[in-house]
Amino acid sequence: MRDQKPVEQSQSRHSAMSSTTSVKPFKDQKYEDLKQECLEQRKLFEDPEFPASDASLFYSGPPPGKVEWKRPKELCEDPHLFVNGISSHDLHQGQLGNCWFVAACSCLALRKKLWQKVIPNVEEQDWDQKKPEQYTGMFHFRFWCFGEWIDVVVDDRLPTMNKKLLFCSSKAHNEFWCALLEKAYAKMAGCYEALDNGSAAEAIVDFTGAVAESIDLVESGYTHDIIEQAKLFGDLLKVQRRGGLISCSIRALSSSDFESETKTGLVKTHAYSVTAVLKMNLGEKRLSCAKSEKLFMIRLRNPWGEKEWNGAWSDKSEEWKKVSKAEREKLGLTIENDGEFWMTFEDWCKNFTDVDICRIVNTSHFSIHKTWEKKMMRGRWTKNPDPLLNRSGGCSNNKDTFLQNPQYVFDVKKAEDKVLISLQQKDKRIHKKEGTGYHFSMGFEIFKVEDNRKYRMPSLQIQEKVVTSTYIDNRMIYLKVLLKKGRYVLIPTTFSPGIEDEFILRMFTDVPSELRELKMYKPRLTCLDMLFGVPRRVSQIKIHSVEDLQSQDSHGGANPYVIIECENRKVRSPVQKGTVNAVFNTQAIFYRRNIRRPITVQVWHSKILSNRFLGQVQMTASPDDLRGVQKLRLRGRGRREADEMPGCVTVKVLSSDALAEL
Repeated sequence: MRDQKPVEQSQSRHSAMSSTTSVKPFKDQKYEDLKQECLEQRKLFEDPEFPASDASLFYSGPPPGKVEWKRPKELCEDPHLFVNGISSHDLHQGQLGNCWFVAACSCLALRKKLWQKVIPNVEEQDWDQKKPEQYTGMFHFRFWCFGEWIDVVVDDRLPTMNKKLLFCSSKAHNEFWCALLEKAYAKMAGCYEALDNGSAAEAIVDFTGAVAESIDLVESGYTHDIIEQAKLFGDLLKVQRRGGLISCSIRALSSSDFESETKTGLVKTHAYSVTAVLKMNLGEKRLSCAKSEKLFMIRLRNPWGEKEWNGAWSDKSEEWKKVSKAEREKLGLTIENDGEFWMTFEDWCKNFTDVDICRIVNTSHFSIHKTWEKKMMRGRWTKNPDPLLNRSGGCSNNKDTFLQNPQYVFDVKKAEDKVLISLQQKDKRIHKKEGTGYHFSMGFEIFKVEDNRKYRMPSLQIQEKVVTSTYIDNRMIYLKVLLKKGRYVLIPTTFSPGIEDEFILRMFTDVPSELRELKMYKPRLTCLDMLFGVPRRVSQIKIHSVEDLQSQDSHGGANPYVIIECENRKVRSPVQKGTVNAVFNTQAIFYRRNIRRPITVQVWHSKILSNRFLGQVQMTASPDDLRGVQKLRLRGRGRREADEMPGCVTVKVLSSDALAEL
């Protein structure tokens, strides 16, 4: 892991779902109650929380013409939510810079289990021509917002201009699921204009509760490194097969590049949905045992429903002659300007600059796929003039205040474990009307700490920084990291100090991480303190290594581990196998009542039937002792003057009589 200094970045983005037992109504509007009221009064619903007015459309000025709000029955004779099912081809972007939202909807349409969560009870909500009296002009949609599912009610009055839908519309003139879904999303954001510019990843997370990862294809070297391309392809293939959603875009280098078209037909700053990732067979398999050549391919869709890639493997390109008719039919290849097209994965890496990967992390224990253990914490950055109470200290560039931020401790219990971390701040779009709807830069840092730490870190004299996330002004920050066994403290921060806001922290591990917040700086007084005395001193111990131990096997090796003991409390390190010179990173912290009793570090050899004692060192651990790294000779059991034994231990010890100092 690199120990890096946080650097703020500003990013202008392109324009396992578990069943929920409780859904919170948005603005306390309960769908069933409102619908029953409309049925009893025999009226069509008119939403007072999102009226058919200019205030629901734009905040920066009047509409670009005369807008009329019309119900679907006024636009066609036979309206439906879905016509011939739901498809990623249904949607077309309207007069709003929300291609990112339309791309996210296209991705959503690919996964039945996902869109059924967002659009619940489709048959019950849809128009029933046999029972027109049951129609109330009311729909509801569900979004995952800041850690909980929200049910948003809307009426069916849609903004139109010249008798055509102003914003998102469907390919079929009598299909309205995408227009109504967009209205519900706009209501949650405050108005339609608040959806102008955004991130497809954010919308997908709002649809699914997924964990979003953003990758810079250029900076990460995917544009030219074939080996890295193959790794990324394998990752995206796995994401797609496990129900994840993917979108991508091309970054603009200047304002004049905004929505400009490249020579190959791709549109910059435009969000494309990835609708397929696969290995395609080339040529005919003439023998059952013969292996056909495979090509890494990716299929994309332009939310405009037109303007496609015109390079290799585009709809009418010669390359398709290399593919058998059966394979083309299997792929569903259509030669029409419908906005969907194929590319080789290599061309995709060279032409696109950013990809958003939304993983549906599987937390079900009744699954054939890997099951992750999930833990979610809600927190706040808050200002306070008292340093002990301040929780908005900024990133580690702010040395005096950094450790005043919220702190979370977690454990890695395997020898090595992959950890997925997502930090999310509140959605600010609803504040765009006031000119404050912008996300601030945030990130987090992770430190390897003492295996028995239970209280906040007030200093960083022994702890080792192992991870620094990117600091960026996104709503979500994601990191995937491999950590070794031990205890860690994660510190989520804003880049600058003094910012107040809420956040949620989600962590996924192979075994439970026991993620929890550290709130206290030192132990509270208990009844035991009345009997045995209060803690008078705090000591930190870090074991760096043991060297020159006596060989314990015929190969000249040993299986050493160390035990740190203080007042009958012990911390044990992992075993290092087959060496007489072992490197450790084992840390412990003790709050000591009897400061005359030394701290003991014992070295043992691990055996199948019984372990063998190899030596120990004892330390008074006084605040006046040497504070640097020490190399101490091992001795036998007994007093410090016991006989020397082969080997030495390298250790660092810090002590203080101010319990909240370490």
